[in-house]
Amino acid sequence: MLRPQDSAARERKSLNGLWAFRLDAAGQGRSAGWFRSDLVGSREMAVPASFNDVVADGSLRNHVGDIWYQTRARVPRGWDGERMVLHFESATHRATVWVGDVEVVGHEGGYTPFEADITQHAIAGQELRVTVVVNNTLSFQSIPPGVIEDTAVGRRQHYFHDFFNYSGIHRNVWLYATPRAYIDDITVHTGLDGSSGTVSYSVVTEGTDGHRVQVLLRDREGREVASGSGGAGTLQVADVHAWAPGDGYLYDLEVTLIREGQLGDSYHQSVGVRSVAVQGTQFLINGEPFYFKGFGKHEDIGVIGKGHNDAYLVHDFELLKWVGANSFRTSHYPYAEDVLDYADRQGIVLIDETAAVGLNMGLAGGVFGVQGYQTFSRDTINDVTQKVHADAIRELISRDKNHPSVVLWSIANEPESDTEAAEDYFRPLFDVARQADPTRPVGFVNVMLAPHGKCRVAQFGDVVMLNRYYGWYVDTGDLDAAEISWQSELEAWASDGKPIIITEYGADTYPGLHSINGDPWSEEYQVAYLDMNHRVFDRIDAVVGEQVWNFADFATTSGTMRVGGNRKGVFTRDRQPKAAAHALRLRWRGHD
Repeated sequence: MLRPQDSAARERKSLNGLWAFRLDAAGQGRSAGWFRSDLVGSREMAVPASFNDVVADGSLRNHVGDIWYQTRARVPRGWDGERMVLHFESATHRATVWVGDVEVVGHEGGYTPFEADITQHAIAGQELRVTVVVNNTLSFQSIPPGVIEDTAVGRRQHYFHDFFNYSGIHRNVWLYATPRAYIDDITVHTGLDGSSGTVSYSVVTEGTDGHRVQVLLRDREGREVASGSGGAGTLQVADVHAWAPGDGYLYDLEVTLIREGQLGDSYHQSVGVRSVAVQGTQFLINGEPFYFKGFGKHEDIGVIGKGHNDAYLVHDFELLKWVGANSFRTSHYPYAEDVLDYADRQGIVLIDETAAVGLNMGLAGGVFGVQGYQTFSRDTINDVTQKVHADAIRELISRDKNHPSVVLWSIANEPESDTEAAEDYFRPLFDVARQADPTRPVGFVNVMLAPHGKCRVAQFGDVVMLNRYYGWYVDTGDLDAAEISWQSELEAWASDGKPIIITEYGADTYPGLHSINGDPWSEEYQVAYLDMNHRVFDRIDAVVGEQVWNFADFATTSGTMRVGGNRKGVFTRDRQPKAAAHALRLRWRGHD
């Protein structure tokens, strides 16, 4: 599946805006056929956005179940005879879509795209009705998982991840047209050999009898640097300008379908020529050791929740540059494609993660108070979950495989990993990732409950990724003791001979709270906590990265551990710096 774009042969129309919106607490809309007419009793809702915080209504914010959206759109008159497609960049956590009275597509998974060919249901120049029911419930067979429990006050959704379960149509919705003979997918792999580069490509087409594939690679100035023909091949790029951290140089690969000298379809794929490898305890980009400096982040903004916003996109990257970061992890789900496109252009390195967070009932019981469940069993996380998880991995890689900014796949965050059941669950999922993309390293993020010597899943990863909170959840307030314990564990992991990336370390900090003694929750403690961690990292050669948790404060479910959300950000939720931001700038850039 290719992302919609305008080209010499394609055209797209945005369906973003205000849609009719209605909650369905009783779950009656499907059987009652709400999709067959205008959505009765609706209000307006912005798309893209999470619906939860837009309206000043607590019952709406915490709604669990079906959420209905509807809009009308006029098909451009010039699309007569074209293939017409309805495309959603995401709907969290699953969706069913109707055009008119006809169901055209359903999709499981809240952070990857889906689409439907609606050529048979749309007429150029005429209006069509699009109805979507989004469902935000989580179960042990969804990624991420959760559980619905019946209580004295009704059904309640419990989930096992430490961020708010924002829901809705979070990203762009497109109506687009292609020729009937069209390019369906493009895969690009790149490599470097001295001053030369290689761009290997593979093109999937549909309905193309009598057509031939041509490819043309242009540099940033539009000059042709290589060309080829056929559905697969390798282009040689002399005097290549490599994509590199801090240097987001992109070539343009135009793929066209030609028949009898006439243009059929055309699609432009950006290409960053670079290489990625793991060698011993080093992580190499373009053959050079790379050290990750950055953050775990969240798609989380006031009012619109996880809805994508271009202004925040640009501002966040400006703050990354200001603080001296070169990377971040898409914790804990795939981010909007606009984010990855921008990272490509800005030369920011990404660890790209699935939405597999919360697969750990030991952690859920201790942190979220959800007791009494076994992580892996016939009735909890099971073979069905594993298949959904495998699909999530495939969809992530299918969507993001051509982004040079993505250097590492993370298939899960903090799952149970110290049991035989965990080993059996994850072994085939690593195979799924490597089959989908043999060119990038694969890993998962290990939690403190499965330390070195007890983790049974780390053996499958090309790198070690650790989330650790010595000095916060362990040895709280005692940084001297935390430093000794942390170094001891890191030395043990280093003995495995793999690169180690610290994917989370942080301390909750209330902005403006100060303490002469540097007490926990104060800005002084956050700075001292980070300094302690950095002393430990600098002593361990196998550590190749540090990503602070978190870039900015973010919303969570309510609870006694959280004061207006998770406060581990070095920026506030509205992106104002805490003292820690200036301390990181000094470490990462060498000046304040």
